[in-house]
Amino acid sequence: MTHTEIKSLVMRFQSVLALSLLVLALSLATDRFLTVDNTLNVLRQISINVCLSIGMTMIILSGGIDLSVGSILALSGAIAAGLMKNGVTLDRFGVQLQFTVVGGIVAGIVVGTTLGLCNGLAITRFRLPPFVATLGMLSIARGLTMLWTGGFPITSLGDEFGKLGTGYFLGIPMPVCIAAVLVGIFVVVTERTRFGRYLYAIGGNERAAQLSGIDVPQVKLCVYACGGLLSGIAGLLVTSRLDSATPNAGTGYELDSIAAVVIGGTSLSGGRGSIWGTLLGCLIIGVLNNGMVLLEVSPFWQQVVKGVVIIFAVAIERANRNDR
Repeated sequence: MTHTEIKSLVMRFQSVLALSLLVLALSLATDRFLTVDNTLNVLRQISINVCLSIGMTMIILSGGIDLSVGSILALSGAIAAGLMKNGVTLDRFGVQLQFTVVGGIVAGIVVGTTLGLCNGLAITRFRLPPFVATLGMLSIARGLTMLWTGGFPITSLGDEFGKLGTGYFLGIPMPVCIAAVLVGIFVVVTERTRFGRYLYAIGGNERAAQLSGIDVPQVKLCVYACGGLLSGIAGLLVTSRLDSATPNAGTGYELDSIAAVVIGGTSLSGGRGSIWGTLLGCLIIGVLNNGMVLLEVSPFWQQVVKGVVIIFAVAIERANRNDR
């Protein structure tokens, strides 16, 4: 193989190589890392980020960004928890509506999808930059979460709802199963459907995509709605696992999500990347976090290391793009 071919191969599988080296290093550093229990623990921990990052990947592929996923996660989980725990009282009609677990789950997903759709409308109809529109939604959703909860957590949601975040299916944690199903669905959507081809075309060159007949606003609306839906699912998983909907849930999750997407090789300028790459990015972040905890690294240093990894990943992506 020529030097160029070797370089191209390394660039293609750089996330796999990084993950393999990280696993090898941590396996040698501590005997507590490469165990079945710890592996399941890592997969359970990253399942939330996987849900968020799938939506973030699609949004970034379209040339956008979403800073509101953590706040949408919190509001979706809080509304689902509040409806299941207390229901809704319609004073005007003297009626109190009670929600089942299924009803609460559906409500949480609807809330997440609606907020994502609002992001899409702000970007497509009012032509706001994605950064500004989703930054505004970050504040709106967080404020609504505080208003809904009164600043206090909603707890004791019941064993049936708790199974969503702490149960097992065939020996595998439920959040891991749900994340795996979502990965499979959206891999097909992005790689095997017309919608997926439109997504890459818009991210690559929005003007050219529009001239070729693609309904760019409609695709973007769908993309942001999907991002909100996935944030809603992540909110349900977090709330179920903790058996509590806290007002500050999801704080900083948008940064981990963007980091996973970038580390997985998706270009921040859009048009290039994949769900598989994002999954590897989530695994790298999850393994890194888990390894630093096992090695008893200070939480402050953990933040520093994650920041360095993100900068390094973006630098590599930029260098690879310039070489093409």
